[in-house]
Amino acid sequence: MAMENSKAILQAVNLSIGYNSKKHSHAIASRINLILKSGTLTALIGANGIGKSTLLRTVTGIQKPLAGSSILNGKDIQEYAAINLAQQLSIVLTENLPPSNLTVYELVALGRQPYTNWVGNLSSEDHSKITAALELTQTTHLYDKKHYEISDGQLQKVLIARALAQDTPLIILDEPTTHLDLQHKVSLLRLLKKLAAEKNKCILYSTHDLDLALQLSDELIIMTHDNVLQNTAQKCIDSKIFDTLFSDDGIVFDPLKGNFIIK
Repeated sequence: MAMENSKAILQAVNLSIGYNSKKHSHAIASRINLILKSGTLTALIGANGIGKSTLLRTVTGIQKPLAGSSILNGKDIQEYAAINLAQQLSIVLTENLPPSNLTVYELVALGRQPYTNWVGNLSSEDHSKITAALELTQTTHLYDKKHYEISDGQLQKVLIARALAQDTPLIILDEPTTHLDLQHKVSLLRLLKKLAAEKNKCILYSTHDLDLALQLSDELIIMTHDNVLQNTAQKCIDSKIFDTLFSDDGIVFDPLKGNFIIK
């Protein structure tokens, strides 16, 4: 694994993911072992329907594993109380926000809920964290805008600002570059990489933007029908795992160029 001097934040230990029904269990992937460390940006990639979202839901404790465990800072994630988990882990989803008149500042301020008093009053430290998160994501100029008045790309940065205000060692993002043009995709991933390096965050995101993930991520987690592999981009290329990523013979990986090509 890369970044050997970094602290392990999240580990999947012999994890099996899938769904339970009344009659049987359906496993999507089994015996998954992963280590995510502070100061790293890791991309989760794989074909549509392979189980990326299920893996994210399981390692974050939203969904129980069929077997094995997800260990967050040395403790099984299922053993955390909700308030304590919210101080360790923040999640950025692509789902539409519920109807509200929240401003950008108020939306980012929701990240401080795990720390506010019982009436939800913000302290000077809370306001400081919110301001710092807006500055880091370069969204300060949007602070008084309603969240529905800004662009999709701006909203993604605001949601990341909310996660930063939550001040957790681990940030998980599910398809953060969806619906963004190339310029905004690159800008967003560069921001995530900068935050991981400069703020020593452990950041895991799922994506379909394979070429960008190869260029900008410290490590990759690759899901195929047969395996879940974690390593640096170059070692993944050397292992030839990209040759098995898609079932379409017309999509092939060029190891010399480091990207996928259409035959």
